[in-house]
Parts: sequence; structure tokens; C-alpha cells
Amino acid sequence: MTQPPIADPWPAPRAHTPVTAAVSLPGSKSLTNRALLLAAIADGPSVVSRALRSRDTLLMAAALASLGARVDTDGADWAVTPAAFTADATIDCGLAGTVMRFVPPIAALSTGTVAFDGDAHMRQRPVGEVLTALRTLGVDVSGDGLPFTLHGTGAVAGGTVVIDASASSQFVSALLLAGARYERGLDVRHAGAPVPSLPHIEMTVEMLREHGVVVDAPSDPGGEPDRWTVSPGPVKAVDRAIEPDLSNAAPFLALAAVSGGRVVIRDWPRVTTQPGDELRAILTAMGCTVEYVEDGLAVAGPGTGRLQGLEKDLHDVGELTPAIAALCALASTPSHLTGIGHIRGHETDRLAALARELGALGADVTEEPDGLLIRPATLHGGVFHTYADHRMAHAGVIIGAAVDGVLVENVATTSKTFTDFAPFWAALFGAPQEA
Repeated sequence: MTQPPIADPWPAPRAHTPVTAAVSLPGSKSLTNRALLLAAIADGPSVVSRALRSRDTLLMAAALASLGARVDTDGADWAVTPAAFTADATIDCGLAGTVMRFVPPIAALSTGTVAFDGDAHMRQRPVGEVLTALRTLGVDVSGDGLPFTLHGTGAVAGGTVVIDASASSQFVSALLLAGARYERGLDVRHAGAPVPSLPHIEMTVEMLREHGVVVDAPSDPGGEPDRWTVSPGPVKAVDRAIEPDLSNAAPFLALAAVSGGRVVIRDWPRVTTQPGDELRAILTAMGCTVEYVEDGLAVAGPGTGRLQGLEKDLHDVGELTPAIAALCALASTPSHLTGIGHIRGHETDRLAALARELGALGADVTEEPDGLLIRPATLHGGVFHTYADHRMAHAGVIIGAAVDGVLVENVATTSKTFTDFAPFWAALFGAPQEA
């Protein structure tokens, strides 16, 4: 049945009683888009099972199709036939950082001209380090940010590149994902402040190895800090099942925390490279009870009156910051979130946006160069703006679950990683739910 139109701004549901629910999440965006890209450069066809169907992943599928791959997205399992890389193409990045950054290094293998553009907000996000690296490798690139164009010759020699990946781990992952298809492989060296979100690079390395690619990484015994090498060779076709998106679990587990309820996330993996797995430790530190159960992971919350503040460096898990900051604004003791200056370059300047929007609802927030200081305060209703950022929308609905009268502007931006998030979220309030 077609969902009714979503009001804008959307009245966020208020949890007047503890919420009890069991939730099946869509697949991981990070895993889905890496899997699709590797399937498109593999040595044969493969299937990506339980792929996330969202705007970002459909943009990735469309980008790969423009380069000559066949991606059948009709069902839950997406069949991929590798790309031919022979035609001119136009790539719409939308708001997907993985499309803007991951696709150019493989588009450089094309014999055609490949043009990239995206939504207006996307033009503010950094990609220059990837384009500079490609130029170093001999690729003809016009432009230093969206829009930009690659003029392919059908091959990339490969070799050594030095980049500053302090703004995004995706710069490293983008190059590593394509490196095996370059004639001499790739030697990526980082020079700059520490790379954020290292678990995402570890995810890339693990997936490459599962495809038979030889990768040397800093975390290996004897590995060299800030250096990754990829040997040239085939990318083996692999059928892959996608894990639930653990970062998307943040608002649902936060709902248990603020309502004093209990939420189970089904099929939570016991071993994973997803940064969202850090939610287990974060929520425990804030006073929640966290345990593996037969169905997945269960979180029982203390409720807003007993929720503890958090002092934590979120450098490696910056994408969790909006949801965690919202929880901290509802906590009974102060919080200090640090190591997250790099999230100023995400879909929006998330530090400034969080300070502004939480503050507008009464939160006591001090914005710092690389973090947020949040003190207990009485919150009130109002409009929470999202800046076309799905994680900001998550922060808004978390506040709305504990505070009357919160209106979330453009909640539909959550379709980036979770189609129909708003009705799904609203269905959790009231009687125990199976969602």
C-alpha cells in the first residue's frame, strides 16, 4: 500500500511509555556499495544478497551501469555482471560520498569520458585528494571537485601516491578498491593528521582479501603506519550476503535508552568490521544494559532521567556522532565528544549543525574545533533542521522521542540509507512491535 505523504516538518513521535520492539534493519550501505563496486570489476558475475535498497545504493548501481555493468536491482538479491568500461557516461552522485569518491578510480579504467555531478549539498564535500591521486597516476581529470570529468584511456599504470586522508577515510578506500586493476597495482601513503574512521578502511581491506586481492595494511604484523599496498591481479567474483547496517541501528537503540524500554536488533553479527558495532560499548557507558540474545542484540535503557553523559573520542566512529550527541543532550550528566573535526566535511558541517539545532531546542552545547561539550539542560519543542543529512534526521527523532513538540524538517532525507524510515519509526511507538 502506498504510504501517505510525509508532513514537512514532521511531528516526531513522543515515547510516553517504554518502547519494546524487535527490529530487522536494512543492509549496510558501506558493505553494499563496496560489494557492488567490487562485483563490477570482478572476473565474473556474482550476487549481492540482502543488498540495501536506498538512494545511495541505487545511485551506486546506476553509476556502475553507466560504466557498462549490469546490476539487476529488482529483487532482494542483486545480480551483477562486470562492466565493460567502453562507453562515455554521466554519473549522478546525489548525496552519496561513496559514489563520488569510489567510482572515479574505476571509471579511470574506461576508454570513454566520464562526467560526475551531484546534489547541491554534495558540491561542498571534499574529493580533491582522490582526483589529485588519479592525476599523479596519469589519469586525465578536469576539475578539482564536483562537477568533474575523467577522460579515460582504458588503463591506469598504477604506482605510488601520497595523499592527505585526514578529511575522510574514503579517500584511501576509493583508491584501494580499484588498485588491483591497475597495471602495477597501487601503493597508497597517507601524510597528514590521523586518518578518521579507520574501521571503514579495515572493512575495505577485508573485502578485497575475500575477493582474492593481495593487500598489505598498517594493521598487519610488521605493517608500515599510514601505508597500504594492493598487488595487481584479478578480482575474484564472490557471492556476498550483506549484514544489517549497524550505524542505522543508532536511533532504534537510542529509543530504548531514552524511553526506558528494550529494543532488539535482529541478526547483529558477533564479528564485524562495521564501526556501528561500537554502539555496544557507548550505550553501556551511558547506563544501558547491552547483551547478545538469540535473535541478535538487545539494549535496555534507563530512561532520560538516569541516562549518563559520555566522555569519548569518536574519531573512528564519527558517523555515530549525531545520534550520540542527541543522547548526550538528554543525559543527566555532562558529555564531551572529541576527535570529530572531520565530520565538518560530511553531508553538512555536522558539528556546527548539531550545536545549532540542539541549542535551538534548549540544549547547552559548546561547539569546539574537533568536538562538542554538552551539559544537562531542559529541552523544549521546536523545528529541528536536517540540512539534507540523514544522520541529522536521526538526531532529531531521538530528541523528539523524549521531548514534546519536536518537528523534524525533511525527515525524508533518511531515504539515503533507509527507505520509509519515518513510518517505520512511527510504528514503534505504543504497543510492543515487530518491525
